[in-house]
Amino acid sequence: MLGYHHKVVLVGDGAVGSSFAFSLLQTTQEIDELVIVDLKKDKATGESLDLQDITPLTSPVNIHAGDYSDATDADVVVITAGVPRKPGETRLDLVAKNTKILSTIVNPIVESGFSGIFVVSSNPVDILTTLTQQISGFPKHRVIGTGTSLDTARLDVLLSQKLNVPVNEIDALVLGEHGDTSFGAFDEATINGKPLKEATNLTVEDYDELEKAVKERGGKIIAGKGATFYGVAKYLAYIVKAIIENRNIMLPISAPLTGQYGIGNLYLGMPAIINRTGVAKVIDYDLSDAETEKLKNSAAKMKEVLDGVKI
Repeated sequence: MLGYHHKVVLVGDGAVGSSFAFSLLQTTQEIDELVIVDLKKDKATGESLDLQDITPLTSPVNIHAGDYSDATDADVVVITAGVPRKPGETRLDLVAKNTKILSTIVNPIVESGFSGIFVVSSNPVDILTTLTQQISGFPKHRVIGTGTSLDTARLDVLLSQKLNVPVNEIDALVLGEHGDTSFGAFDEATINGKPLKEATNLTVEDYDELEKAVKERGGKIIAGKGATFYGVAKYLAYIVKAIIENRNIMLPISAPLTGQYGIGNLYLGMPAIINRTGVAKVIDYDLSDAETEKLKNSAAKMKEVLDGVKI
């Protein structure tokens, strides 16, 4: 990375951003500086002061409000800024609003001389991750989105509850769009190391219901408390920790597809290895024919949306 001094710039101090910062400070001891950038500068200042109060119990991080120029020597820039989903909206409803916001963020960060890694969680995350790479001109491996990491967590929780087994025994991925065209990769899923389809009596209807429940879970949370943030913030912190500490973790993220499954020039939820270089490797899963078609359908939907975006 950029030497021993590890610096993270957070753009967007909403519910996701503040939860991410709180989680990150408790997750890694190797960050020396955290800069919070927000249009509401007083809020960013207040957030930094509040977070400073936990450093005696975590690590001596220099936490302060700042601006885009602070990205000059940062390892990672995390983008959570944007308009959140409202009840009844889909993530794709946010495209026009958040694309405009994105360009006003990425351009000045690049102009600052930033040479680290972008990590994006603003929605629709696959679209905005793709656009971040296009606007920045960065190599694809240095732009990451949170992708289907949250969807995967939700599927694992739902399977755990349905099968009455500890969630850490479940290994099932959700792939494709972080949204309505996502799908569970049940053919590759395992429970306690055994193939899910061999270890359980789940039916096709059960799998369909699980997929539907995953897609509806965010909306239920938004209807109940107004926003979702703990889950995605935790995965953001996990990704940044992997980058800072060069940990080589595998996670289903918005990963750059460059011809896999016949899909290119697009970020989509796929398992990938993350380390200090960013996306070290996109894992080429041996998907079934049906799953491959679902992935292609998801990609086609994303490209249809991207074709209508003006940046």
